[in-house]
This record gives sequence, structure tokens and C-alpha cells, in this order.
Amino acid sequence: MTTQLGLPEDIQACLFDLDGVVTRTAVVHAAAWKEMFDAFLRDREGDDFRPFDDHDYDEYVDGRPRGDGVRSFLASRGIELPEGDPGDPPDAPTVHGLGNRKNELVLEKIRTDGVEAYDGTLRYLDAVRAHDLRTAIVSSSANCRDVLRAVHAEHYFDVRVDGVVAAERKLPGKPHPDTFLAAAHDLGVEPARCAVFEDALAGMDAGRSGRFGYVVGVDRVGQTKALYAHGADVVVKDLAELGGKE
Repeated sequence: MTTQLGLPEDIQACLFDLDGVVTRTAVVHAAAWKEMFDAFLRDREGDDFRPFDDHDYDEYVDGRPRGDGVRSFLASRGIELPEGDPGDPPDAPTVHGLGNRKNELVLEKIRTDGVEAYDGTLRYLDAVRAHDLRTAIVSSSANCRDVLRAVHAEHYFDVRVDGVVAAERKLPGKPHPDTFLAAAHDLGVEPARCAVFEDALAGMDAGRSGRFGYVVGVDRVGQTKALYAHGADVVVKDLAELGGKE
């Protein structure tokens, strides 16, 4: 192991998820998903509807592209909606409409409350860069660049593969490994020489199926066992636990 970084010695690049790993935005996304889905279910089923809960977020939504999250959760409840179009208004009863409403809520919450980065992650990124490892940010969010700029962290990453890039390249999102594989390719590093840093179960699945060299689970919400079950090689509550000090 590389003692300063807590990684195998042959790792040459680090691929980081955004929400929940670099920034404290996973809780914002979870709240936006719940607000959107609860309103949708209440309108559809009345006040005795079964609310969207933490299990639904972890199992069907977290880490996935927005549209996939909508489809996955609706399927779990036996609900079918038309796809609609990407430009659907946020009150449209379509997959894209619900996704756009969720994004509207996220941006509203970010504007109101701001965005913070995890200090332990920023210190770890400093150490990773000091050790001359290549870095990429890999996120399903279409707002990734704006969030990174808001926390002054864009300079930490050599490559960005986010929701915008994935749409341009027609890459399926997590739990498929394609976005991580694209980041490794863009960095010029074989997947077996890359470490993946993720807090979402879908991200663990992507790391495992992509045959990456090392998969770090970041447990912010008490799901250590599930992260290991989905493929983590190690689970930490904060990246500061891995090292990052000279």
C-alpha cells in the first residue's frame, strides 16, 4: 500500500464521484428527490400514499443519471409514464418532466443554502496531486462544473466526465461502468491502475463491473455493509482516514 494515500502501489489515477464524496450535496439531492416524488405520489394516490424514503433513494436513485433514477423508482412502484422530451416543463407528467422538477428543486436548494466541500476530501486531493497521480471527476450531474466552481475545486481534476459529457457521448450512467471507463481512457490510464471513490451503491456496482484496481466506498449515511456488498475494497467515513498527510 502507498502509506500516504492508503492505495495499492500500482494505482496511477483516482476517479472521484462528486455528490457525497467531494461536496456535501448528496443530502441536497436526496431532499429534492423526496420532495418531488412525494408531491407526485400524493397527487396520484391521495394522502394515504407511501412516501419516498431512504431505502428508495439508496436503491433506485443515488448515483444514477436523473432520467434513470426516475424510471428506476417508478418501476419499483409499478408506475409507467411517457418519456416526454428533455425540454418538458417541470409540471409535465412525464419521465423528463419529473426529472426537470427534481433538478429545479436542487438548484433552488443550492442557491438558498450554498454548497460546501468536504475538507478531508480536499486535503486528500492535495496529497493525490502532490504524488503526481492523475485525477478525474465522474458524476451523473449536469451541474457538476458549476458545483466545482462554487467550491473552488475545478482545478483539482484533469478530466471531467459528467452528465453533460455522458449525454454528448451517449454513455450509459451508473451502475454501468462506462463513465468511469471513459474517464480512465481520457486520462490514458488502464482501469486496473485506477482507484474509484464513491458513496453510492450504483457507483460501487460501476467500480466492480468495470474491473477497476481499487474501489473506495465513502460512507456518509451509515451504509458500510451495503457498500462492501456492492464491491468496495475499503470503506471510510471520510477520505482523511486514508491518509493524505506528508
